[in-house]
Amino acid sequence: MPLPPFAAAIFDMDGLLIDSERATLRAWTEAALALGVVLHESDYLQVVGKAAQDSHAILQRHLGGAAPFEQAMAAVRAALEEGEGRELRFPLKPGAAALLAQLQAAGIPCAVASSSRTDEIAHRLARVGVLPHFAAVAGGNEVLRGKPDPALYALAAARLGVDPDRCLAFEDSHNGACAALAAGMGLVVVPDLLQPAPEVAQSCLAVLGSLQEALPRVPQWFASTVPRDSR
Repeated sequence: MPLPPFAAAIFDMDGLLIDSERATLRAWTEAALALGVVLHESDYLQVVGKAAQDSHAILQRHLGGAAPFEQAMAAVRAALEEGEGRELRFPLKPGAAALLAQLQAAGIPCAVASSSRTDEIAHRLARVGVLPHFAAVAGGNEVLRGKPDPALYALAAARLGVDPDRCLAFEDSHNGACAALAAGMGLVVVPDLLQPAPEVAQSCLAVLGSLQEALPRVPQWFASTVPRDSR
């Protein structure tokens, strides 16, 4: 794995920047139960970090086919809808805003590499006020193979114009962590629903309790592009 200093930061979104995974898990288990199906947390964890087409295929198997899946999906979308004036269901995770502001002040370009669709990424990050911090966005709908394939992270790095081995990825899920490592990036894991597997923990720079814990490490991890006399 490449070592610091890095020239760019690439972030996952769900479960890392925004607190969305628990609400989504609850919505899916409730929707499944309404159809007479018990969807266990371990079943849902199989889809975390995967691209939509892959996660949908897994959920279809658990729910018993395409028809019940579509019914459950409609119920989940209704439960999680975040239109203007509605409740903010996906707030920022602790430390996210402060870390993004610190990276911006240091002149470090940031991107998002999320399995969510690009329009969902833009909507959710705009709702919590951090979308302007990102110079590039790469969504799961833009690649043929989703996480753990490295294509999504490679796309985000290309849009920043930074070589993958000069990027530090921030992830919460196993699939996302494997994608970042396969892309040749440095990796920091901030677990959400599940702790990282031992092989992932051994391959990353740090496993943190929150993004807040990354703040004092920014000078160590990143090569600031801001001239010293302008700080």
